[in-house]
Amino acid sequence: MLRTPLDEAEINSKIAPYWRVSVVELTGSTQNDLLQLIESKNALDGQVIVTEFQSHGRGRLDRTFEAPTKSALLFSFYIKPRRQRSEWGFIPLIAGLSLACTISTLDSAINVSLKWPNDCIINEKKCAGIIAQTTDEGIVIGIGLNVSMTSSELPVPSATSLAIEGSNITDRNLLLSHILNTFAELFEAWEEGSELLNEYANVSSTIGKKVRIQLPGGENLEATVARISHTGELVLDDGRHISAGDVIHLR
Repeated sequence: MLRTPLDEAEINSKIAPYWRVSVVELTGSTQNDLLQLIESKNALDGQVIVTEFQSHGRGRLDRTFEAPTKSALLFSFYIKPRRQRSEWGFIPLIAGLSLACTISTLDSAINVSLKWPNDCIINEKKCAGIIAQTTDEGIVIGIGLNVSMTSSELPVPSATSLAIEGSNITDRNLLLSHILNTFAELFEAWEEGSELLNEYANVSSTIGKKVRIQLPGGENLEATVARISHTGELVLDDGRHISAGDVIHLR
């Protein structure tokens, strides 16, 4: 499969003025790169780093993953929200919603759902993940989307890619510009007071499901998910709110 290189000029010509995209050929982690720029006071609101290959990509709970060069869309971006910090937990869900909307818009034949807190799912397999890290003034969102990876290149059997699922949308320049523009629109609406709860619920595969949740301390619990809160928490049918944990959908 032809894997077209990322084109910084093309991407920047298609995105909202809010964003500033830099393409790097190789890095350890786009997430770490942005965090280092923030620490040195050199990061700008709306800054984006995208790479052809990263050697130390990180997911939630410091899990590592590696995708062959040009086979995935790997990027991080930095934003400075105006809403209260206590509400920032919903921002990674906006990123997931942006992913789902982009894929569905560009290829209506692909049925995408979101598994709380950070997985983009196609046919019950993970095609993308999201990581979020807060800083003193903002938040860094990292996204990894499997685009043209083949079955033999997948890290685990429970993963998939757009190409494997039969999508013709494998142009990462198009995908990135569309994701960023969609996020900018949704984020602006959220900043202005829209909670986006209905929009998220429409693509959630977790709401209404009986789930098993492994909490950060190791405790496991089972319950049915009633809804998502405006701060991004799972709200269970017994009233408990869960802000972090690994979720397994139970049949």
